[in-house]
Amino acid sequence: MFRLRTLRRALCAAAAALLLPLAGVHSAHAATTPGAGYWHTSGRQILDAAGQPVRIAGINWFGFETANYVVHGLWSRDYKSMIDQMRSLGYNTIRLPYSDDIFKSTTVPNSIDFSNGKNADLQGLDPLQIMDRIVAYAGRDGLKVILDRHRPDAGGQSALWYTSSVPESTWITDLKALAARYAADPTVVGIDLHNEPHDPACWGCGDTTIDWRLAAQRAGNAVLSVNPDLLIFVEGVQTYNGVSGWWGGNLMGAGQYPVQLSVAGRVVYSAHDYATSVAQQSWFSDPTFPANMPGIWDKYWGYLFKQNIAPVWVGEFGTTLASTVDQKWLAALVSYLRPTATYGADSFQWTFWSWNPDSGDTGGILKDDWVTVDTVKDGYLASVKAPLFPGSGGGGGGGTTATCAASYAVSSDWGSGFNAAVTVTDTGTTAIGSWTVTWTWSGAQQVTNMWNASYTQSGGMVTAVNAAHNGTVPAGGSASFGFGGAPGGGAVPSVSCTAG
Repeated sequence: MFRLRTLRRALCAAAAALLLPLAGVHSAHAATTPGAGYWHTSGRQILDAAGQPVRIAGINWFGFETANYVVHGLWSRDYKSMIDQMRSLGYNTIRLPYSDDIFKSTTVPNSIDFSNGKNADLQGLDPLQIMDRIVAYAGRDGLKVILDRHRPDAGGQSALWYTSSVPESTWITDLKALAARYAADPTVVGIDLHNEPHDPACWGCGDTTIDWRLAAQRAGNAVLSVNPDLLIFVEGVQTYNGVSGWWGGNLMGAGQYPVQLSVAGRVVYSAHDYATSVAQQSWFSDPTFPANMPGIWDKYWGYLFKQNIAPVWVGEFGTTLASTVDQKWLAALVSYLRPTATYGADSFQWTFWSWNPDSGDTGGILKDDWVTVDTVKDGYLASVKAPLFPGSGGGGGGGTTATCAASYAVSSDWGSGFNAAVTVTDTGTTAIGSWTVTWTWSGAQQVTNMWNASYTQSGGMVTAVNAAHNGTVPAGGSASFGFGGAPGGGAVPSVSCTAG
């Protein structure tokens, strides 16, 4: 971002009832579902291994780049439940910021809650091993991951890709280590080489000590030397030919001075764009605002997409939405990114900043309790969300697939409210370690309380995640949870079950 971020940190018995048979198995995506395998570029589009266009519609989940050395929020929740919630909200990609500190043998992750079974499989792991678990579970859930070298160390962002204590050689060595680490797992589709280069960083000036474009070529080729399948995400700079913008948001020079790599079809340009809750810019006070914004975006980075030069990924954009200006800005930007229903994957790529509520000048999709969704903010993004990708099965072990089914039974309905029970059954040949059940009501029903599971609700969509004591289900076995809701009389929803 355009500054250092501020971090702030049972009831009811179910009676015998008619069991309502519902579709409950969350089946694997068909082979034709876009997103399988590693990706490459063609013109302004990103294509999957089968040549089908894909759209990144994702979320930033930060923390590895801070002195916690792990994604934030694990002091409150299990990491799997958060990834499941991202999935339920329709985000298909996670951008994971990190710093080079996570490669040091002395670095120990902290602020993780292991009580009541939370994050149990992360105990005793170092940061990279925890990243492995997050990548594996995200891939199983049908999400892709983009790794983001956010900072050279946990102390803060840097203008250039190197500092006196973290030289370019360390930057490149660590990038190559990550590329090699995930060379067999296409859940990780690419690496964002360095977050928000800014003055004195230049683009195309030819001075190897400050020319970000030349540094991106060196680093990108190093990454591709160990994993030629990865996408290389290259952010802009702050100033080009005397014209300044957001840190990392100025790609005006990329048309004349493109990033040229040893493997074709690997460059994705990345811009960052923010609202007044981050900093004031001249265009916000233009009398034609927000009608002036498409022209601003065209100038700084949108032309690369519109001229079919390369794909453009807005890797960060966010706001508290506190001001009318910010609300208009976000609505205009979402429209500029191109609605999926109209343009499909022939659109700008994006990852919103952020999942975390503890980004001081933007807030997040989650509110401060790390559970409740900011439905207004999330709602702005609805038109540019895109389908999930085929699950990679990463970390599944031995090729076995955990599957489950769920059935929904109404035990009582008195008009103004109702009670229901859901039974989860392990339909696979191996035990499952966790489960998530999702359904969407067509009416105005709301969960009023739930037992033996935790839940989130966004509009009519409800996502229920196992409690600590009933997440493990043996093959052929079952677990259950119940809830109260209001009003009654609603239509029976379809339910899906995802096993972990």
